[in-house]
Amino acid sequence: MPRLSDDAVVQIHNFIGHVLDLFEARYGDQIHRYYDERSAHNIVAPDPPPSLDDPPF
Repeated sequence: MPRLSDDAVVQIHNFIGHVLDLFEARYGDQIHRYYDERSAHNIVAPDPPPSLDDPPF
């Protein structure tokens, strides 16, 4: 990466932050839906309660 002045670094940082804010404002629902759908596949469901009809041994 090239050496940049402090002013240039701050301006680039602010620009990237602004672009990210705009991107999230436009596509945020899709991003959240994507991660929500995938996290549902990773949830470990609790074991079903034992049947009261089964003997304990």
